[in-house]
This record gives sequence, C-alpha cells and structure tokens, in this order.
Amino acid sequence: MKSKENKYDKAYLKMAREWGNLSYCERRKVGALIVKDRMIISDGYNGTPTGMENICEDEENYTKWYVLHAEANAIMKVASSTQSCSGATLYVTLSPCKDCSKLIYQAGIVRVVYIDQYKDTTGIDFLKDAGVEVVQIANPY
Repeated sequence: MKSKENKYDKAYLKMAREWGNLSYCERRKVGALIVKDRMIISDGYNGTPTGMENICEDEENYTKWYVLHAEANAIMKVASSTQSCSGATLYVTLSPCKDCSKLIYQAGIVRVVYIDQYKDTTGIDFLKDAGVEVVQIANPY
C-alpha cells in the first residue's frame, strides 16, 4: 500500500507544482491541492486577493502583507463550496507557515505532503504536535 500511496503522492505534488506556476508572484510560486478519496476537491496558488492588482512584491522585492498563501486559497475555495476538508490530504510545494498550519488543522485536514521545507518549521511542528500526518517528498520527479 505504501508504494501505491507514494505513487499518488508524487503525482499530486507534480500537479501542485504546475498549479503553483500559475502564480503571479515572482519571489516564490507555491501551489496546493486538497485531495479527498483520491479526488481533487480544491486547488490554490499564492497571490493577491480577487480583484486586486496581480503584483505580489513591493518596490524592495518583499512580499506584500496581503498576499494569500496557496494553502489558504485552497481551503477558502472549499469553504465556499459544498465540499469539506475533513479527512482530506493537502499537497503543497512549500511546507506551511504557522498561520496556514492553523487553518489546515481547523479545516480538518489530516495529512500534509510537501516538497520544499520552509525556513521556519513552526507550522510543521504545530501540525505534527496536533496529530496531523506530515510527509516530505523532496524530489517527486
């Protein structure tokens, strides 16, 4: 079962990477998919809120404070649909920050699979402590 699970994990991570390429952010392009019962129920990438100019960085190349993270975008899409994140897996190209980790836990996501490790591991540590399964697949290609 583990090798089959790993096969799907890698495929979903590749799709999340492609989704991240849709981001207008220059510094970092992050993609996320929420999967439940092997069905993608939501997707997201980092970017500005709907209706705002698609420029994520300021003049000094820092990310603007109001840029939404890929995980938050994906979770909010589910919240406005008939679906539920409860029991789902989140696939994301960069490990979640501490703010997104709170959303992930509160949404009922039980598993997080990511590619790259964010410099601050507080979010990942929180998820592990909360009983969420966390898996890194550093090279899904």
